[in-house]
Amino acid sequence: MKALICGAGIAGLALAGRLNHHGWDVTLVERAPGPRRHGYMIDFSGPGFDAVTAMGLEPQLRRLASPVREFRYIDDRGRTTVSLDYEIFVKALEGQIVSIMRPALEELLREALGAGVDLRYGLSVEQIIDDAAVLSDGTVIEVDLIVGADGIHSRIRSQVFGPESDYLRDLGMHTSAFVVEDQEVFEQVRGQFVLTESLDRQLGLYGLGEGRVAAFTVHRTDAERAPDDAREEVRGEFAGLGELADRVLSRCPPSREMYYDQVAQILMPRWTDSRVALVGDAAYAVSLVAGQGASLGIAGAHLLTEMLATGALVPEALAEYERRWRPVATGIQDAARDRVIEVFLPRSTRTLLLRRWGFRAMKLPGLHRVMTGSLFPKGSRSITELSDLGRAQLRST
Repeated sequence: MKALICGAGIAGLALAGRLNHHGWDVTLVERAPGPRRHGYMIDFSGPGFDAVTAMGLEPQLRRLASPVREFRYIDDRGRTTVSLDYEIFVKALEGQIVSIMRPALEELLREALGAGVDLRYGLSVEQIIDDAAVLSDGTVIEVDLIVGADGIHSRIRSQVFGPESDYLRDLGMHTSAFVVEDQEVFEQVRGQFVLTESLDRQLGLYGLGEGRVAAFTVHRTDAERAPDDAREEVRGEFAGLGELADRVLSRCPPSREMYYDQVAQILMPRWTDSRVALVGDAAYAVSLVAGQGASLGIAGAHLLTEMLATGALVPEALAEYERRWRPVATGIQDAARDRVIEVFLPRSTRTLLLRRWGFRAMKLPGLHRVMTGSLFPKGSRSITELSDLGRAQLRST
C-alpha cells in the first residue's frame, strides 16, 4: 500500500512513521525547504502522550524535554504575582506531561522514520486526480491514500473540501514565537515559564540554555491577516509590559526568523473523502488557546494508522478514524472557546484577578486536579481504548 502525506510537521511525521511501521510505502512532502527552526515551547500531555508511549518513543520524548521547575506570572514592574511549583501539574497529570520545543518534537519524530519513508522538502501537492497526485515539480504519484497534514492553511483541504474561509474560525488573536540570545534575561527565567500578567496581550519566556530564551506572544486584534512586518507589530503591541519584556523585544529577530499567525480553529463537517483524509490542524485545529495541537496531531495520526492497519478498505478505515476521533477533537475545541479563552487572555481586571486566585488555590490539597483539568481538557478514553474500539468495529463489518 502506498500513501502520500502533505506536510512534514508533527502530525505528518507521526503518521508517516506509523504507516511505514505497518508496512506502507510513504512519500512525505513538505513545501518548506527544510526542517522548521521556529516554534513554541509547549506543554505536551493528553492523548498525544498516550500515543507516543504506545509508539515506544516516550524515553526519547523525555530525553529531549526541557526541565521546568516553576511557573509564574509577573506584572509590569517585574514583581511575581503568582508562583507555582511545576510539579503540581506533573502530579495532577500523573507524570504524563513534559515541556518541549516544537522543533525538538519534530526532530524526535523525524529520527523515528523508517527507511520506507521518502521525505522530500521544497515540494507541495498541486493537483489530485483520482488515485494519483501531481507534485509541484511535475512528478505524478499513484497512491492508495492521500493525507493532508499541512496545517491550518492546508492546501489539501482547499483542493478536496473547499476554501479555507468555509472552515476557519478566527478567535480574534494573533500569536508569534521567536528565540533571542541574552544571558541576563536567561538567568532571570532559567528553568521557569514566565508570563506577563496583562490584559488582552501576553508575553511568555523560557530559558533554553547557553543564553538562549524562547519567547511567545499573543494579543487580541481585529486584523484577520498577518502584518507586513511581524517584528514591528510585536514590538508595538507589547511595549510597556516591563523591563524584562522590553529587553526581549529589543532583541526580537527579523520577521523572516519569527513564527507569526492568527489564532484560529478549523471546524469541518467531515475530514475524509474516499481515499483522502485530513489530520492534525488541517482537520481540527484547536488553537493556541487550547494548547493541545501537537498532542492531538500525534494522537489523531496514531488512531488513523491503527484503523488502516486492520486491513479494512481505505474508505472504511478513514470513516472509522473520523467516527472515533471527532468527539475528542471537537470536545477540546468547544472547551477552549467556552471556558479557556477568557482565562488564557483576560479582557478585564476582574477576570485577571480571578485567574490569579485560581492559580494560587492550586496549592491547596485537591484543588490542583480541578484547575489542571480545566487547563488541559481531554477525552474520557485513552488513545489505546479508542484504537481497540475502532479495530473491533472494523473487524465486525
